[in-house]
Amino acid sequence: MKTENQTFGAEFILLGLFQYGQMNKILFVAIVIIFSVASMGNIILIHLIRLDTPLHTPMYFLLSQLSFIDMMYISTTVPKMAANFLSNSKAITFLGCEIQSFLFLTLGGTEALLLGFMSYDRYIAICHPLRYPVLMSKTICLSMITCAWASSSINALIHTLYVFQLPFCTSRIVNHFFCEVPSLLPLVCQDTSQYEYTVLLSGLIILLLPFIAIVARVLIAVYQMSSGKGQTKAISTCSCHLIVASLFYGTTLSTYTRPHSLHYPEEDKVVAVFYSIITPLLNPFIYSLRNKEVMGAMRRVLGKWIFVQKI
Repeated sequence: MKTENQTFGAEFILLGLFQYGQMNKILFVAIVIIFSVASMGNIILIHLIRLDTPLHTPMYFLLSQLSFIDMMYISTTVPKMAANFLSNSKAITFLGCEIQSFLFLTLGGTEALLLGFMSYDRYIAICHPLRYPVLMSKTICLSMITCAWASSSINALIHTLYVFQLPFCTSRIVNHFFCEVPSLLPLVCQDTSQYEYTVLLSGLIILLLPFIAIVARVLIAVYQMSSGKGQTKAISTCSCHLIVASLFYGTTLSTYTRPHSLHYPEEDKVVAVFYSIITPLLNPFIYSLRNKEVMGAMRRVLGKWIFVQKI
């Protein structure tokens, strides 16, 4: 097959989530509603943690970082997808595709590592409460955040630079709703089997290891509780985190640890919806509606706002 030089003027065509023209307006409205709810939920949670002094703890500092990542994460893919529902041209520039891939990999990797750090925070809080101020100090929290962002950015930069210097075929139709590395590999006009091992290794390190750590720490925390009541409380504390982690890691591992020959575009797009749209939508509600401290903070902030309005 013919190849085309890599130029910033070249374009890719995103086929989108579905190819049903008559449903485009309905899908546009649905995706805009989902995006608005997800963005508003994460923004409210970030400001709530910032405004309420009792929430100025390591746990909620990490949670505010997660909300910020989720807000950026969904903003990387959904606006372009929504615009394509109403546009005859579903093109994205070479540079735009490259930037989208880099941002998506960076944010996804940072979230994967952050969820692991959050499980460590809950493990220390349950199993070593007296040492919590030392083991989860402000310095350690900042180090965790820096490590997550830096390592994910470096990993994303390496993969993005490598993939976009490969020779793409003349046909640049991407059977996906955003530029993602696994969806771009079928367009490459050379053998990418060796590179796929690198993607697999990155997925195992950034995705599988934190997920195993989360499950192990939850089991250890429950096991170390001597009483049945303590175990029930530990399970209640960790259950939400485990649900979010299972949804996020399960779907991303499905995409990034499978060889190219086992990828099916329609299935990949549905799976991608879960980790790119559903998870950022659910996170703020899972971590707030079932959290008494967050709900208490919301009542306090609303109470202050109502009081100020009456004056």
